[in-house]
Amino acid sequence: MRSSNPVFSREGSFTRDSGYAGFGNTAQAGSPYGNNPYAGTQYAQQPQGPMTDEQLYELYNGPSAGPAATGRMTLDDVVARTAMTLLTLVAAGAVAWFALPFENYGFAIAASLVAMVIGVVASFKRTVSPPLILTYAALQGFAMGAWSHALNTMLNGIVIQAVLGTAAVFAAMLFAYKSGRIRVTPRYTRIGIAVAMGFVLLMLVNLVASLAFGAEMGLRSGPLGIVVGLVGIGLGAFFLSLDFAEIETAIAQGAPQRESWRAAFGLTLSLVWIYMEMLRLIAILRGDD
Repeated sequence: MRSSNPVFSREGSFTRDSGYAGFGNTAQAGSPYGNNPYAGTQYAQQPQGPMTDEQLYELYNGPSAGPAATGRMTLDDVVARTAMTLLTLVAAGAVAWFALPFENYGFAIAASLVAMVIGVVASFKRTVSPPLILTYAALQGFAMGAWSHALNTMLNGIVIQAVLGTAAVFAAMLFAYKSGRIRVTPRYTRIGIAVAMGFVLLMLVNLVASLAFGAEMGLRSGPLGIVVGLVGIGLGAFFLSLDFAEIETAIAQGAPQRESWRAAFGLTLSLVWIYMEMLRLIAILRGDD
């Protein structure tokens, strides 16, 4: 089964089968490489026959084949690429915050729409494109910076609250995943994806009603808005758990180092989702629709 996260469904084959998130778990008949999707490539360990004394000598006296030597993805790679992507996002947000008048939403809306298109392209692109990912981060960061500045002008301190809330959700999900309190099983994934699809559909209906009739369904205000905001944050946390599972399995299966950019992109999308939902929820709680 292909990964439910489009970011992890391109080349590199972040897929799921039974039990937990992983790469393609269906081995080809008669394949000596088992379940590794990189079998037959430079990333797979080739089956070895009996080695001569000379081959053994060269093996034990040669340099160790660590991740850097083999070009395999490591956790450090993911952390470094994620940090680079988030720093690009924050830097662009700072530009919008200080250079764009908070009441001028035109540039922010345009940046958000272009970022959405680029994000879709990057998600479904077969090969990883770091420039495309960083471009998405810059445009999305610009839009978020303008939106955050506007809200912070009306509700002083809301951005700090949203950032701390996003960090808390990330830390809690990482702890829950690593401690085994959350297990990314097929059933868990199916339920979460079903809820996410329903949530997105509901938001689209609300948007259409707002544009066509000038009236919303009350999904972003009052008690119902609070419930919707909590569900949105919960879905962002769910996406993070999928990201963690995909990254862990990718590293274990010896994914190419370039796939760390795809992992960074997935984490960035989840964190952006959580931050925006956190902003909306705090705005409702503080009395702003």
